[in-house]
Amino acid sequence: MGELDGKKPIIESSLDFLKELTQARVGLGRAGTSLPTTAVLNFKLAHAEARDAVYTSLPIQELIASLAPLKLHVFALNSEAMNRSQYLQRPDLGRVLSVESISKIENDLKGNDVVFCIADGLSSTAIEKNVFKVLEFLIPQLQKANFSLGKIYIITQGRVAVADHIGDILKAGLSLIFIGERPGLSAADSMGIYLTYQPKLGLTDDSRNCISNIRDGGLSAQLAADKAFYLINEAFRRKVSGIELKDDQNDRYIS
Repeated sequence: MGELDGKKPIIESSLDFLKELTQARVGLGRAGTSLPTTAVLNFKLAHAEARDAVYTSLPIQELIASLAPLKLHVFALNSEAMNRSQYLQRPDLGRVLSVESISKIENDLKGNDVVFCIADGLSSTAIEKNVFKVLEFLIPQLQKANFSLGKIYIITQGRVAVADHIGDILKAGLSLIFIGERPGLSAADSMGIYLTYQPKLGLTDDSRNCISNIRDGGLSAQLAADKAFYLINEAFRRKVSGIELKDDQNDRYIS
């Protein structure tokens, strides 16, 4: 039992031990018939962070500079969604490149094994915090395995399927997109990776594999890179992705 400003006692929860295992809101306790002030304020802060993650623009130039150590060309593109409001109201527009962006890449080198895409998605915060950390593990593995790698394309107002459009234009063997996941009230910085073998415009979710919850406190950057590398290898070996391709690696602990 504790004290809140010397007034109502805070009744601690018997579920406190769960706090060591999860960031979910468990064992909040109570002060009288209400939640403790700290729990209420933390909830409001998490809600504000989630909104900021959705509406904050991805700093393109800073991101390009941060990716320079990877020694791959980085190129900025746009989806058909012209602004954040349109992106949220018209998901279909986020799935395809703008006409201007198509013209920018249609003469790029075609036929690489892997093309990398990065999209703000629903959390630019997730991209800023996580994408470089995963790529710095993944790219050396792919290079060592002699995969041919294309440019890195950053897509503003992009959704998952925009990588299929890019991969289709570039005749890539596989498209890989790093995208900010929808923020929740426990995590606003979670990133996902989606991969599609033989990407084509118009494919649906059953054609893709997903690695999710990549963040500090979730799936580590190194484990995410290892999973992506495994799935890429298997996709090319078996010539499939999506529901026909499973992560059959031995179970490993999330750190």
